[in-house]
Amino acid sequence: MKIAFWGVRGSIPAPGPETNRYGGNTACVSVTTATGELVIIDMGTGLMHLGNSLMAGAFGKGLGRAGILLSHTHWDHIQGLGFFAPVFIAGNQFTVWGPGGSPKVLEEILEGQMDPNFSPLQTLRNFSATFDVKAASGTFEVLGLKVTAREHPHGQTTALAFRIEEVGPAGTRVFVYASDVGYPESGPGELLEIYRDADVLLHDTTYRPVDQATRRDRGFSSYEEACEVAIAANVKRLVTFHYDQDYTDDDVDQIVAACVERLTPAGIAVTPAREGDELEI
Repeated sequence: MKIAFWGVRGSIPAPGPETNRYGGNTACVSVTTATGELVIIDMGTGLMHLGNSLMAGAFGKGLGRAGILLSHTHWDHIQGLGFFAPVFIAGNQFTVWGPGGSPKVLEEILEGQMDPNFSPLQTLRNFSATFDVKAASGTFEVLGLKVTAREHPHGQTTALAFRIEEVGPAGTRVFVYASDVGYPESGPGELLEIYRDADVLLHDTTYRPVDQATRRDRGFSSYEEACEVAIAANVKRLVTFHYDQDYTDDDVDQIVAACVERLTPAGIAVTPAREGDELEI
C-alpha cells in the first residue's frame, strides 16, 4: 500500500513562509491499495488538495469510489469536506466510517458543518456523489483492507485509532493511524495492541514535552510519548504527524531529529509526514 500526506498540521491551518517545507494544511492522509483502491483518513483542509489531484482521473468522470475513515469530528479533521471537488461529481461513491455511536449521529455532526451560517453548501444533500455514513466499531472491511478501530482519549472527548491491514503475496502489511492521542498518566494500556508490530505507525507528535506540560488538557501527545509507544509496540517505522500550528519548520526539524536519536538505537526508522510526500509499505 502507498501512503500519501495531504495535511499534517493540527488544530488550525498554518500557511506561511515558516511552514512551507512541511506544509500548513490540517490532517488528511490517503492510502492506495495494491489493487488501486483509495482510502482517505480524516478530512482536514488537506482534503481539498487531494480532491483536486483526483479530478484528472476516474473521479473527474464520475467513476470514482473511496472509503473515508474519520478519527473524530473536530474542525481540523472535517473542514476540507465542503471543498472536496469529487463529491460534486455525480456517479462518484464515498462511504465514511467514523465515531458518533451511530450513523445518524455522525451524519448530523457533518450536516451541522454545512449549516448556512457556516457554509454556502447548506446541506450534505447538495453533494452530487453518493455519500454514505457508517459508524466505525470493532473490525470491518474497507475496499479490501481489514480495518480495526479503537477509541482513545483526546482531551475531554475521544478519537479513533485505525489499524489497517493489507494481505498480499509477500504477507500482511500493517499501517496504524493514531492522531490526537492524549494518554492518561497510566499510559497507553490496551492501545498498544492496535500498534503492535506495525510496519508503519503514524502517531501524534504535536508537542515538545516542555510545551505539552502546560497544555495537557488539549489531549495531544509529545514526540517522547510517540517514541515510547513505538518501542513498546515493536513497530518498524514511526511517522511524525499533527504538528502544532505554532511550530515552524525548524521546530519540526528538531522534533524529527529527537525521534531519530531516540529510535535509531532501537532499530526503528523515522519518517516525518510532509505534504506531498509518499511512503510505500
